[in-house]
Amino acid sequence: MATKRDYYDVLGVPKNASEEEIKKAYRKLAMKHHPDRNQGDAGQGAEAKFKEAKEAYEMLSDAGKRAAYDQYGHAGVDPNMRGGAAGAEGFGGFAEAFGDIFGDIFGQGRAGAGAGGRGRQVFRGGDLSYAMEITLEEAANGKEAQIRIPTWDPCDTCQGSGAKPGTQAKTCTTCQGQGVVQMRQGFFSVQQTCPHCRGTGKIIPEPCATCHGQGKVKQQKTLEVKIPAGIDDAMRIRSAGNGEPGTNGGPPGDLYIEIRLKKHDIFERDGDDLHCVVPIGFSTAALGGEIDVPTLAGKAAIDIPEGTQSGKQFRLRGKGIKGVRSSYPGDLYCHVTVETPVKLTEHQRKLFKDLAESLKKGGDKHSPSEGSWTDKLRGFFNA
Repeated sequence: MATKRDYYDVLGVPKNASEEEIKKAYRKLAMKHHPDRNQGDAGQGAEAKFKEAKEAYEMLSDAGKRAAYDQYGHAGVDPNMRGGAAGAEGFGGFAEAFGDIFGDIFGQGRAGAGAGGRGRQVFRGGDLSYAMEITLEEAANGKEAQIRIPTWDPCDTCQGSGAKPGTQAKTCTTCQGQGVVQMRQGFFSVQQTCPHCRGTGKIIPEPCATCHGQGKVKQQKTLEVKIPAGIDDAMRIRSAGNGEPGTNGGPPGDLYIEIRLKKHDIFERDGDDLHCVVPIGFSTAALGGEIDVPTLAGKAAIDIPEGTQSGKQFRLRGKGIKGVRSSYPGDLYCHVTVETPVKLTEHQRKLFKDLAESLKKGGDKHSPSEGSWTDKLRGFFNA
């Protein structure tokens, strides 16, 4: 009798390999040596390697069997010496590791099955998305809103059976009402959703004209939604169980309400902070003074120092927004822009000319930035 190879050598992994490493190595070998991918004479050798890899995976993926193998070698997992424990999993261990690539081999994926993969196929309903547009004030303070969403109610005509009144659904003859069929591929079989009844186990010869055999009709319902204070643009609120209904008794999906923040006339939001542009007059910038600025809670006063330049930023602590995950509110940043007077009268023009002459006599001390800029230009042109 041929001597069995070491299971770790078969999979090409070290003895301290993790479960994920063992599973990954097995998947790679299973794909390479699968009989359906190796036909003719080469297929016989490939099938032997495929079975060898499968056996190694079944032993090393089970914590108890792996411990016995590490201690006693092949004798520790020999079914003839240990009561047949080595062959207990059979096809189950293979399907667990290889199930997510069935679609690569057979051109189809496995649908969500019921308990243990047997009986009628149970499917979770799809999720729904609803876009809600709110103002900045509503985002900051929170609100309660009502939205209209689709819902599915049992059909009154057929009482939810999907069959035309006076008729009834029949057991699917393809799957015998199980909702699943076995498909054989080489030396093993794969369970899949019945293509005839689509997992319901029933066939409706004469569908209901109202619901077209669905047993349910689409309606609209009003849902109360609570928007938490501090919510921001692009955040989502999950409403569990308000998505599409499941199939064959499966759970419904969820509704996700996606927040869209309207553009505000004054403020721009940056996380928990707010920003706004505050125009001030020429004289206020030069002489200083107190001005009122807007906040979400009302007015606030800030002191403009003498000689304030355009672009100066003033910070008001705690006047921003308290985010949904924040302990403290953000700040409000006021960006000052100095307005140049327009549409001057002749008298005002004269006053400005007199002021300009007076400032010019004072030199750079009245316009330090302008003087520095002039020096830079001289150096640039003379270089």
